[in-house]
Amino acid sequence: MKMHRLLISAAHKSSGKTTVSIGLAAVLRERGLVVQPYKKGPDYIDPLWLSAAAGRACRNLDPYLSPLDEVRATFQQGARGADVALVEGNKGLYDGLAIDGSNSNAAVAAALDLPVVLVLDARGMTRGIAPLILGYQAFDRSLRFAGVILNRLGGARHEAKLRAVIEHYTDVAVLGALQEDAGLVIEERHLGLLPATEADGADERIGALARAVQAGVDIDRLLALTTCEAVPVAVEPARIQVTEPLRIGIARDRAFGFYYAEDLDGLQRAGAQLVPFDTLADRVMPTVDALFIGGGFPEVFAAELAANRPLLRSIRAAIDAGLPAYAECGGLMYLARSITWKGVTYPMVGALPGDVAMEARPVGRGYVHLEETPAHPWPQRRGATIKAHEFHYSRLHNLAPGVRFAYRVRRGHGVEGAHDGIVFRNVLASYTHLRSVAGYDWPARFVAFARDVHRAGAAQQRAAAGPC
Repeated sequence: MKMHRLLISAAHKSSGKTTVSIGLAAVLRERGLVVQPYKKGPDYIDPLWLSAAAGRACRNLDPYLSPLDEVRATFQQGARGADVALVEGNKGLYDGLAIDGSNSNAAVAAALDLPVVLVLDARGMTRGIAPLILGYQAFDRSLRFAGVILNRLGGARHEAKLRAVIEHYTDVAVLGALQEDAGLVIEERHLGLLPATEADGADERIGALARAVQAGVDIDRLLALTTCEAVPVAVEPARIQVTEPLRIGIARDRAFGFYYAEDLDGLQRAGAQLVPFDTLADRVMPTVDALFIGGGFPEVFAAELAANRPLLRSIRAAIDAGLPAYAECGGLMYLARSITWKGVTYPMVGALPGDVAMEARPVGRGYVHLEETPAHPWPQRRGATIKAHEFHYSRLHNLAPGVRFAYRVRRGHGVEGAHDGIVFRNVLASYTHLRSVAGYDWPARFVAFARDVHRAGAAQQRAAAGPC
């Protein structure tokens, strides 16, 4: 059996590899191929676009948070039934935190036997593109380069010069060339690209990217040069057998959409039924046993969130009554008393004793290392440092004295530099985005905690009702 698999990378960030990846995923899907997209590194927004283009949930591969064996397993599990495994890298091909390159895009390509397609931002370049390509080949001879896609070209004459140079000095295939086109650029804001869940006309933008890639890239040649042996079939993780699923309400809308597919799978394996609701449109929270609010852009939608007062009251009442809840970053902001952005303060749920203010620069950004404190509410875990990530421009103010924290921060910022994870009632709210990797099965722990709370509440109700 054969399939196509490839890593789309670049010499540096902002080279256009995301737009090429989105367009390519859409073109291959239009050809009738089943495309499984992946994103290397911590990222929520690019996967939303890749998922929409491929029609299949994007998976994340992160060799900093996961050992390579786990990266391989995630890759293999995602590739089930796919004709194409398309991995978009982050930053440059050889970039990463480790000086030995062990968590770089190149390391992922080597571990997964992925031919590399380099997207090169060729603005202002002619003959100089040859030593760039030759250097990337020479730096790691074990990598297989399928070819390059030239991006942001200045016209047909510029393209012809670059093709002639590359053909003369290298043996690398030019798989395509895309001209500079402002119409293909996806709007950005402070955390990166505008999410596909928010973008007006996201389908139209994906269609435009697909047409550009179809016109500028030799798809048949790319497929020929990325044909590989089929990905080995991975063993599916075991699911907990339950007689009655635990219903977890999950905020999924324009304001909140930062969820990893692997973590949602983990919740379901642990026996949860995910019940989506819309914080902007729904007037009352669904009937659920627990609540999960991930990251997003509550500051952008603060006026709309604040205007939906019935839902704010509904969530506040449920949490005050003891509903278990887990909130990450944007979810923490939503559960706070207020959000201040651009000089305006908007009331939020008010379930957490603190106020949020947006800053002009990132407060916490990058990978974090955490240690759990005795205040952590979920079933006890003993073990090594938790690795996760954060990316927030907001800061908490006016925290009530005596607030308990679930984590000590050893790397990163969290809530106030030394701690993260506010524990209040049955809520755990943090700036950290957890990952269900490297033996840290946080979804199973959260579901177990919610079940314990649910059972304790049911027992109290039975006791209050007295004997029959």
